[in-house]
Amino acid sequence: MPNVRPLSLALALSLVTVLSSSDAEAARKKAPARAPAASAACTDFYEVANADWLKANPVPQTGAVTALGQLAGNTRLQQRQLLDRAMNAPQGNVQKLLGDFWASGLDEAAVEADGSKPIAPLLTRINAIKKAKDVPASIAALHQVGIPVAFNFAPDVDLKALDRHIGYFMQGGMGLPDPAFYTRTDADTVALMGRYRAYVKQILALTGTPANQLDAESAQVIALETELARSAQPVADINNPFNNYAPVPTKDLGRYRNLQLDAFLKAQGVNDDLVSMADPALFQQLNGMVARLPAAQWKAYLRWRVGDAMAPYLSKGFRDASFEFRGRVLRGQTIAPARADAVLDAINVAAGPMLGHEYAATYLSRDARRQAGVMVDQIREAQLAAVKRSTWLSAEAKAEAEAKLAALKIEIGTPLRDLDYTVQPMGRGSFGGNMLIASTWRHGQEMKRIGKGNADRRWDVLPQQPAINYDLAQNRLIVTAAALQGPIFVDKASTAEKFGAYGALVAHEISRAVDAKGALIDARGELRSWWTPADKTAWTLIGNRVAAQYSAYPFPGVKDAKVNGQLTRDENMADISGVEIAWEAFSAAQPDAKPADRQAFFKAWAGLWPAQLSPNEAVQRLASDVHAPGRWRSNAPLSNLPAFGASFSCKPGQPMQRTDAEQIRIWR
Repeated sequence: MPNVRPLSLALALSLVTVLSSSDAEAARKKAPARAPAASAACTDFYEVANADWLKANPVPQTGAVTALGQLAGNTRLQQRQLLDRAMNAPQGNVQKLLGDFWASGLDEAAVEADGSKPIAPLLTRINAIKKAKDVPASIAALHQVGIPVAFNFAPDVDLKALDRHIGYFMQGGMGLPDPAFYTRTDADTVALMGRYRAYVKQILALTGTPANQLDAESAQVIALETELARSAQPVADINNPFNNYAPVPTKDLGRYRNLQLDAFLKAQGVNDDLVSMADPALFQQLNGMVARLPAAQWKAYLRWRVGDAMAPYLSKGFRDASFEFRGRVLRGQTIAPARADAVLDAINVAAGPMLGHEYAATYLSRDARRQAGVMVDQIREAQLAAVKRSTWLSAEAKAEAEAKLAALKIEIGTPLRDLDYTVQPMGRGSFGGNMLIASTWRHGQEMKRIGKGNADRRWDVLPQQPAINYDLAQNRLIVTAAALQGPIFVDKASTAEKFGAYGALVAHEISRAVDAKGALIDARGELRSWWTPADKTAWTLIGNRVAAQYSAYPFPGVKDAKVNGQLTRDENMADISGVEIAWEAFSAAQPDAKPADRQAFFKAWAGLWPAQLSPNEAVQRLASDVHAPGRWRSNAPLSNLPAFGASFSCKPGQPMQRTDAEQIRIWR
């Protein structure tokens, strides 16, 4: 019956024609009433607010493109422009140092001619080792120039006295990022170790090992590192700070006679009475290895570690070998970074605080810093008011939260306590040499953090890196100079836009002072839980609702996948808190805000999160990212806030306005 379907289609088309004629009104009157369609803003605000950005930024083949990623890229361009000016017309001594450093790195011909000369003094010292007793001094000397060998030693907060840093002796000294690589026997790991052995041989050859000794020396290096790996803790364990904290008096280090750790501390300029050593068995083994292993084996290992650490800053043979293994094999990179990008990364590693000092002086206006500080105070007041009216927080917890918020330290632009910028003249002659000079300076600054009263000496993020962070140990809000530009903080933006973007991010971070993790440190900086069992239960119940809500959202770019609500729960709760508190602060600052300004607040929030992910990137983020995808960072908090629905005339039950029963309230 071939004519049936065309006839049915013809009748259907006739019906459409009738309904579009003068009889359409009568037909509509007979049809059952339907709810009005939701506007675009009430359906998917992320798409509406970011339409232009999404059109201008298609899905990439690899990696991701995000609004905040573009901000980070812009700050790198600013750093390069600053360094160019410092190279050609420096203003002051710090810029002269940085400009010379930059020029030495960009001069590829000079770097090539320099070969391995920058590390020659280090290699000479290593080659002079004759006996076991010579090894510890070489280990200490390499740590001094920022090349940690045999173990790691770095400052971190004293978990029982948060106003100070102590030195942490920890496992390290291995060329591979995970100790498990050295002991696993699966085919992939065996193949990786083969590539690693070849890389070790390349570096040893470049640092002076004769060809007929390469096999033997590379085997010695890997044997030494394998011995370290067999005694090391799994990566997951050492990432927990409490697993690394075991304070011991420095006078007790004399038991490691062969390793000479007391002399090591003196060489680093550390005179504190306390250090942390969570794995004394590892250091006891190292103590034995110093005496037991041949001096020649230690010499090969130390030369390899120097060559590997400095390879990116030396001539092409070193750089190519390093990129082939560390870039291509370990990180999956296909193309080596451009020369200027590599040099900028190097300067940030060795002299980042110096560059940050000049970056803030160049790109952060006094007025922007002042405005940013005023807004932080307004956000803090809104969070204080929210704590006071909370229906789930106990009276005793409210009192502690209020005290903690009142004690919150705020640092905007650059660290409050500046660094000593006394650095040896670097000149333009040797990029590798300049790296060692700057790295030695940087290591010295790190060691100065150790001791009473130095815990807040500087940040763990650089001023030229866009970041708004809550420092839990110091009860400190950090806003970097680089963060105070679009899309976070635009000088000429309206108050509403500044509260919607910058204010909400600040509120996100300040809320961490009084959430479940913040409740582990009290207002006096002591490590103790100040929530009652009822407070903890209430928070868990809210968190369960948040996890369930986000778990229902599809994950963009991954077919049939949902957001991992448990993985992203803490950040999602902070996002919801941030929008709630920022809206309260904005409403208090502008109680008579016009409808357009109210809408601008929410558009600014959504404007932080546009993102385009390649398929591979989306899969990786689904598995590991603790943040929800940009679409849901934008939409989910707004759908829980009645003020958004009121601003865009959204009805309860529409995608962007949850019903009262579905809404999650944390601080409102």
